[in-house]
Amino acid sequence: MKTDHLLLIFCVMVSCKPKPVSKTIDKQSARVLSASYRTKSAAKPYVDAGDIDEQKDDYADYYVVVADTGEKYNVLRDKMLDLHQSLNVPIDTMGRTYNKVKDLIALPDNDEDEIFAGDYFQRRNISNTLSLEYLQPYLSSSKNKTIALVAGIYETKMSADSVLKSIAIPNAFTIKAHIYQGCLH
Repeated sequence: MKTDHLLLIFCVMVSCKPKPVSKTIDKQSARVLSASYRTKSAAKPYVDAGDIDEQKDDYADYYVVVADTGEKYNVLRDKMLDLHQSLNVPIDTMGRTYNKVKDLIALPDNDEDEIFAGDYFQRRNISNTLSLEYLQPYLSSSKNKTIALVAGIYETKMSADSVLKSIAIPNAFTIKAHIYQGCLH
């Protein structure tokens, strides 16, 4: 029995032996540099062109229609409900509510989404729904806790402008935002 095991181990070891590397050099494609050779430019880290394309593909430029902004969640929530009733525009909170203890628009702490449970995540996709969002992810120059009453995210400026006119709120505006579309998990 021991002999069988030893023989099996030996066979496995022999079969897993790597093939020898060919030492043949193609002399036409090889180039020998002198010892005094110096590069004309500083070495740069290698970046795969595919990685750059993937990073570019992770973002999209969309138009965010903002009906109003402020720092008081309940005031903007009431305005959102008024817009919903007057224009018959659907509301999509994405399951988020205002957490008074955390002073944050967030999913419930016990939400099934383990990554964002108890935390805020921004609306990122094209949508013609009303929601309350933090303004900073769309407009980096805004204050950290400024809340935006978003009246949708649109692919074209023409669509966004059309919605902007229909809501007819004096302080409403549109932002062209560079929004991350990549995987969050």
